[in-house]
Amino acid sequence: MRSRNLIDSFQYAVDGIVFVLQTQRNMKVHFLVGILVLLLAAMLNVSRLELLILVITVGLVIAVEMLNTAVEEVVNLVTEEIHPLARIAKNTAAGAVLVTAVVAVAVGYLIFFERIMLFESELLRKSIGSYNLTLIALILVVAVSIIVKVFTGSSNYLRGGMPSGHTAIAFSLAAAILFAGNSFTAVLGFILALLVAHSRVQSDIHSTLEVIIGGLIGFLVTLLLFQLKA
Repeated sequence: MRSRNLIDSFQYAVDGIVFVLQTQRNMKVHFLVGILVLLLAAMLNVSRLELLILVITVGLVIAVEMLNTAVEEVVNLVTEEIHPLARIAKNTAAGAVLVTAVVAVAVGYLIFFERIMLFESELLRKSIGSYNLTLIALILVVAVSIIVKVFTGSSNYLRGGMPSGHTAIAFSLAAAILFAGNSFTAVLGFILALLVAHSRVQSDIHSTLEVIIGGLIGFLVTLLLFQLKA
């Protein structure tokens, strides 16, 4: 199917992510572990470079799991019989997932082990950077929004459905500015977030309830993360 525009292209991509989340147990595990890793990264105050490595590693594991699913579905489309070549294709794809998972475990060990052994909660709260928390909050807000859309049965993940992801991101950014200590800029951020929410309702893309839930997700996820620094 040829994409008619950029929005359609993103929609097809998100549909693929949601399909794997709904049908593949391993993808659910990878997704949950990825969220926990990012939360741990916030708690242990990793550096920007380490956070970048973690984000790339988590993304790589999830992407390879999706490719594994794609290979399995294509093989099933060609033949459902037990065939040596089909087995090789599926096993090789599964092996690629295993390799990336092992690498991810090694990366996690190298970044987290020493910090966990030297964990000091009081020093931690004073040293967590707002930059890391904001980035992690945005990633988690997007992840939570997708998960809620999956479980509420939304059919279009960029245009409508419960909750409003655009509103969630807008309120997450506004909350991050507020918790970072800039009250005046935070007021402007919340005004912009409200305008985003209003535009989603005015355009008949979301209902008022979907926008409210999206705003709450964005604000509360960011609030919980920044409480680590309080």
